[in-house]
Formats: sequence, C-alpha cells, structure tokens
Amino acid sequence: MAHGRRVEKVSALIRKEMSQLLLDGIRDERVASSMVTITEVEVSGDLQHCKIFVSIFGQDPKREEAFSGLQAASGFLRGELGRRLQMRRAPEIVFKLDKGMEKGSSVLDLLGKLEEERKNKDEISEGMNF
Repeated sequence: MAHGRRVEKVSALIRKEMSQLLLDGIRDERVASSMVTITEVEVSGDLQHCKIFVSIFGQDPKREEAFSGLQAASGFLRGELGRRLQMRRAPEIVFKLDKGMEKGSSVLDLLGKLEEERKNKDEISEGMNF
C-alpha cells in the first residue's frame, strides 16, 4: 500500500509544480496567452511515465496552438520538474487534452435549450386554456 501512496504523493506534487510552471515558467506565447488548467495527473507505478490531462479554454484553433506549445515544451518541463522535485529521474511527460469541461458545457447548453422549450410550450398551453 505504501507504493500506492508514494505514487499519489508524487502525482500531487507534479500537479502542484506543473501548475506553477504553467503560471510563470513557460515563455512560449502559445501557452502563456491561453488559459490552461491541469485537470488530472496519472503517474505510472514505477514513476517513469506521467500523463497530464489539461483543459484549455478558448476557440479550437487557439486551443490546438496552446496544446502544441505544451507538447513542444514537455522536455523543458520534465527537466524543471526533476530539479524542483529533486528526483533522480523525472518521469516522461505526455500531455492529453481533457474534453470533460467542453462536454459538460455542451450538456449545460442542451439543458438550457430544453428548459426554454418547456417554458415556451407551457406558455402556449396556458394561452389555449381559458
């Protein structure tokens, strides 16, 4: 069980440090001009591989630009993580685009449309009942 706790602890530390690096460590304009949020960090049991799920706010072309900027900076970010966490070998970083926020937003839009249709339907039926 200690092995699982260590992985969770390293995952939390990576998330914290990566968030800080995204705020003030990356000078790539594609990333710096976008709102990038780390939604989840998955670290392998041997601490050699790390998947970082990110959500990027904005239009599709801008989002793709920011994501490619993150991928281009992964080597730099890996080195910085190794230094900040004082790990002998920093995990290999793979960024994954988390579309959960986007899907949640579209579901909320659909629910809003349904509510609006229901109100319109109720108004029509009330107008017909005298």
